[in-house]
Amino acid sequence: MAIQWFPGHMHRARKQITEMMPQIDLVIEVLDARLPYSSENPLVPELRSGKPCLKLLNKSDLADPDHTKAWLDYFNSQPNTKAMALTGLDKKQVKAITQYCLSMLPDRQEKKQSIRTMIMGIPNVGKSTLINTLAGRTVAKAGNLPALTRHPQQIKINDGIVLSDTPGILWPKIHNISSGFRLAASGAVRDTALDYFEVAEFTGNMMLQLYPDTIKERYKLAELPETGERLIDAIGRKRGCLRSGGIVDMHKAAEILIHELRSGKLGNITYETPQMMIAEEEALAIEAERKAQELEEKKAAKRKGTRQENSNDE
Repeated sequence: MAIQWFPGHMHRARKQITEMMPQIDLVIEVLDARLPYSSENPLVPELRSGKPCLKLLNKSDLADPDHTKAWLDYFNSQPNTKAMALTGLDKKQVKAITQYCLSMLPDRQEKKQSIRTMIMGIPNVGKSTLINTLAGRTVAKAGNLPALTRHPQQIKINDGIVLSDTPGILWPKIHNISSGFRLAASGAVRDTALDYFEVAEFTGNMMLQLYPDTIKERYKLAELPETGERLIDAIGRKRGCLRSGGIVDMHKAAEILIHELRSGKLGNITYETPQMMIAEEEALAIEAERKAQELEEKKAAKRKGTRQENSNDE
């Protein structure tokens, strides 16, 4: 199953980015440090056309620091790419971002030319807040709902850097269903994009796999449930989400789990690791190859059938 969420304004944004890219020197991609793989838009490499890329792992104060380090090591090993974590948008971090930009394009600095950057990122990843901090004033709308930015704008900041803001865009289809669930769990896509309880069930399974001790302590569980659904049931019983007859209100219990994950009440959580990314990419490649082979076999059978029909007609 592929998740489709590509509203009209996102199609326009992609067109605008394509038109603007020839005038851009450096792409700044804002990622969610809790899910750097799932929040990395696969359209960005295509749209940036080989230009240098600075990846900012935002909200790293909500992420597992050990996993954040692993992700930084991974991204910094990629060609023409640098990465840094954002733990709070203070003056020190703002200066570090500008220094990264200058170091990645030393020729433009030597020629005293402005560095034209484009900030990209999926909805609700903190892009607008970052722009406002870099600019030192409110120039971009920020909020908890996805896709507030609509029209690109240029903002001059210190050290000869010019920012081009763009709307947050997702890609047409999210083929990795696990990534889709992680995005939904984090709030990057609207809660209506996927079945809410399925998202909570996925979240429960994820937490049981990655952070079992955290779950056990947070919800005062004597034993860990085996599945995400049973975890939601246990949370409902612990938190008093009961209907008449002692039946758990599963939707209410699911809301507790999702809300506490998003708000950071479950602690510093990272939803995925580089090793998970590699494994999922390999599985997707195998599945794509299987589907391609299946399609080719169907076409071959159809061609054979057509030839047989023509032979019979003769």
